[in-house]
Amino acid sequence: MTNIVSLETFKDLQRGQRLMGFDLGTKTIGLALSDIERRIATALETIRRTKFSQDAERILALAKLHNVGGFVIGMPLNMDGTEGPRAQATRAFSRNLHKLTPIPVALWDERLSTVAVTRTLISADASRARRAELVDKLAAAYLLQGALDRLSYLAAGDEHA
Repeated sequence: MTNIVSLETFKDLQRGQRLMGFDLGTKTIGLALSDIERRIATALETIRRTKFSQDAERILALAKLHNVGGFVIGMPLNMDGTEGPRAQATRAFSRNLHKLTPIPVALWDERLSTVAVTRTLISADASRARRAELVDKLAAAYLLQGALDRLSYLAAGDEHA
């Protein structure tokens, strides 16, 4: 049993609970956080990956600190929509995290999020070192913002139903 849920589940979170977005890389995990109204995503930090237990400990401490009610983890699908080894690793990360917390996880298509953020940083004339420092947490914010926009759209649909 896993705690992977549909994004729509997050419409029912308690007032003031935030969402935390993840961009899982092989060497780092970019983290982003929503505001309490779940409308705006902001880059939070980049964790240099070590052991899963240490990474999860940091994530869960941040989740507690910021009253996180749900995780949105970027799902690295192939361009044709299929799942490859990175997607399998993402599912494994989600399953392992579930063993440590009841906070639900929604997977969100993250195709091209890092590319979009990198292009933006290049157009802003950020140095290669600065881009490396920022790209993961900005990619997390980018994918979390996409999920928040989708939630907002779903909520607007409920109001008109």
